[in-house]
Amino acid sequence: MIRIFLIGYMGAGKTTLGKAFARELGLTFVDLDWFIEERYHKTVRQIFLERGEDGFRELEKRMLHEAADFEDVVISTGGGTPCFFDNMEYMNACGETVFLDVEIPVLFRRLKAAKQQRPLLAQKNDEELLTFITEALAKRRPCYSKAKYTFEADKLEDRQQIKDSVKRLKDILKLS
Repeated sequence: MIRIFLIGYMGAGKTTLGKAFARELGLTFVDLDWFIEERYHKTVRQIFLERGEDGFRELEKRMLHEAADFEDVVISTGGGTPCFFDNMEYMNACGETVFLDVEIPVLFRRLKAAKQQRPLLAQKNDEELLTFITEALAKRRPCYSKAKYTFEADKLEDRQQIKDSVKRLKDILKLS
């Protein structure tokens, strides 16, 4: 039975690498945010607006526990998931945890390109975006660093880089 949790900041490539990795190994892929949206028929943003962050985080914890019951699965968590309640300890107890570590300039480039799809970032200019990423990552890094494995995920820009990253992750997790 394989259960892998991918954690890291938004834009780290959790969904990109997770989908490719799960496909390569014949595992189920679950994006926790999508799982929540599917279950509640609302976007994460709508849930945040209706319930506030505390309400969302409670719901997220319940959905994490539900998804963690699956076998042979790769779960891409939300960027904040490991930093609330005992979520990080829970994931470490029931599976392999992998922190996708990405350099700030790479995160900045990725998030700048996709900021319109991310409500927290949409109205920020370049300087504000860089400051936001730097400060938020500094706060979350202590949670992320509790993962069993750290994986450098700067290179997920094209099919070959993704393929190479899948191979590296298989090697790290001794699944080759």
